[in-house]
Amino acid sequence: MRVPYFPLVVLASVLCLSRSYTLRSSVSWVVSSNDVVEEADLSEEEVAPALLVDGAGLWKQAYPASNVLADGLESPRELAEPETDNVAQLSSSRLFSYRLEKVQQAGSSSGPPPHQETARTARYIAHNSDWGHLATISTQDKIKGLPFGNIFSVSDGPGDNSTGVVYFYVTPMDNTVSDLRSNPFASLTFSEAEGEFCRQMVYDPEDPRCARLTLTGKMVDVAPEELVFAKEAMFSRHPVMAKWPVGHNWFFMKLELIQVWLQDWVGGISLIPLEDYFKATPF
Repeated sequence: MRVPYFPLVVLASVLCLSRSYTLRSSVSWVVSSNDVVEEADLSEEEVAPALLVDGAGLWKQAYPASNVLADGLESPRELAEPETDNVAQLSSSRLFSYRLEKVQQAGSSSGPPPHQETARTARYIAHNSDWGHLATISTQDKIKGLPFGNIFSVSDGPGDNSTGVVYFYVTPMDNTVSDLRSNPFASLTFSEAEGEFCRQMVYDPEDPRCARLTLTGKMVDVAPEELVFAKEAMFSRHPVMAKWPVGHNWFFMKLELIQVWLQDWVGGISLIPLEDYFKATPF
């Protein structure tokens, strides 16, 4: 039987013509126009892996030192106001196709106050935070006398009525409530990372420009004459609480402040006098 040489000759010719080409693996996907990264803007010093390793590089690209730390210049908080369609694109062209959204804080149509207004910033965070981290001294057997942290839903008033006094809706079945019956002093911590501001500005939660607030004081039961307001404050912000099982003996508590601790910028913290804190408004 004769061997069909003609197909072999054709195949050999094709291989010879293609010897100067190299096959490379590739991956394709659909990208919307909003997700396109302008590769022309990326230099060797600005590639993504370097940003992930070098926090200072990310800081400088998000806000050059001349715009952030110079005396008398606006801070990113001030630059974030008013909101525009261009705000969402800030720093995004150098961070993959990570979509950044506009600043939208609960109960507020504008961004946070300028960092220099510390009392107002503290009130803003306290009012716009729906939950916080409460630290107590534990009464649990294995960690008795040690710090113990727990998450609680909170409210300092309905959306349009900020008091600065933080209310809680708790049950005696909670370990933290047991701690408070033994030692009523506690610290409540909020982070601005709860909202959209820090993510929109590409701030890590530990970045000092991503504000954090710690309120320290004494946890007390809400007095009968204050129960109506405490109920409105909590249930207006957390409506599901009204349906929680009554068998858990829920009751209202509040934090009577001793100290207001705030870090909302580079260079240290602020201890805000209680009078200034209560005089300020978050709106």
